[in-house]
Amino acid sequence: MNKKQKTTKLLASEISEVIGIKYYSTTTHGIGGRIKRRISDFIVKEITLNGTTLENRAFGFWEEKREQPLELTESEKEQLYLSMEKFNIDTNNAIRRIARAMRCSPKRIGYAGMKDKRGITVQKISLWKPDLKLLKNFKSRYVSLSEPEWNNERIEIGKLKGNVFEITVREIEIPEKELKKTIEKCFKEMENGVINYFGEQRFGGIRQVTHKVGKEFIKGNMKEAVMLYLTSPADGEEEEIANARKNLLETNDFSKATKEFPTKFRYERTIMHHLCKFPKDFIGAFQQLPKHLIYLFTHAYQSYLFNEMINERIDRGIGLEKTKGDILEDGIPTAGLLGFDSEFAKGIQGEIEKNILEKEGMKLSDFKVKSFPELSCSGTRKKIAVKPEELKLFSIEEDELNEGKLKIKISFRLEKGNYATTILRELMKTA
Repeated sequence: MNKKQKTTKLLASEISEVIGIKYYSTTTHGIGGRIKRRISDFIVKEITLNGTTLENRAFGFWEEKREQPLELTESEKEQLYLSMEKFNIDTNNAIRRIARAMRCSPKRIGYAGMKDKRGITVQKISLWKPDLKLLKNFKSRYVSLSEPEWNNERIEIGKLKGNVFEITVREIEIPEKELKKTIEKCFKEMENGVINYFGEQRFGGIRQVTHKVGKEFIKGNMKEAVMLYLTSPADGEEEEIANARKNLLETNDFSKATKEFPTKFRYERTIMHHLCKFPKDFIGAFQQLPKHLIYLFTHAYQSYLFNEMINERIDRGIGLEKTKGDILEDGIPTAGLLGFDSEFAKGIQGEIEKNILEKEGMKLSDFKVKSFPELSCSGTRKKIAVKPEELKLFSIEEDELNEGKLKIKISFRLEKGNYATTILRELMKTA
């Protein structure tokens, strides 16, 4: 191990290599444990562009939702900003609920970023010319709206500074004294930055197939991409859906599959209903999905390539250290989220980017998918290291849900585009 590898203190991991997650940046033993055992164990607070950290007022450690008064006034401005809290539903689901109540298209509602489903989250949204009477009557068990403020500009994706995370980790079996010492050491090491991998949620949950589907689309293999999405199995899936996927793979009978796929798999069923009418129109079938879902597949493939670029830097002994030819952002080396407009870095990082693409049998021009433009990627860059800020250990206590085990409550702040699981993985070392 050379000097640069020692500096970055990288440890190999055998877990999650399918999606390119191979190494750790910290040297501490993992504390283990589990997250999200309760909805209130995972709280996300958006930091707006002006630096304000939003607060959750309706949902929290208390048992029931606290109703928030919504005092509304007319304005000549077109956009009404609101703080949207949600409980155990994803951002798109929450937006759809609001749109239905407002009798408008979800396109009228702007937001800066997606937030975790299983947890309590708060973020700013904007409503274009809302019907104030309908808005005042909005009620939901899982969504709360508060703090109205008129503005002239819509809230667009990416228009935030970051997020604050307050997380409870349960089922920890380490003695309290050792646990505290390990956490403090790990936090100290993480202050220098950790590997900024894209985490498992980027790749489609337990199936980890999203990036593979994205690659087939970029290669122009439309049928293969759609069939891979519909039929790819996964360990841990329920028997009913596993059998349905297997049967479709063997028979290509979409009509039969629509009867066998459980109703909760609405995206797969939407695709198959289209293919029942137009058996060869695989592009049209996939276009039936919401646009926000469509682009995730090619973005997942970009993310997989990004993870592999970091791994090759580590394998070459560079790690997260700066080297000649790097393109820096805030003094931190970046790697390419490759697309048709991308320019490779210089030096070793440029070699790595070209090598990864060549191994995959791909060219930059492939990312312009002419037959399915929604899947095209122009390209950008992303830091290879993330530095969590304001790392805090609030408490170590007995876990009331698991006798004889401990729980901890921690918090930290991340810039936009970074994942809490990246930090938790370094601490827990369970993935």
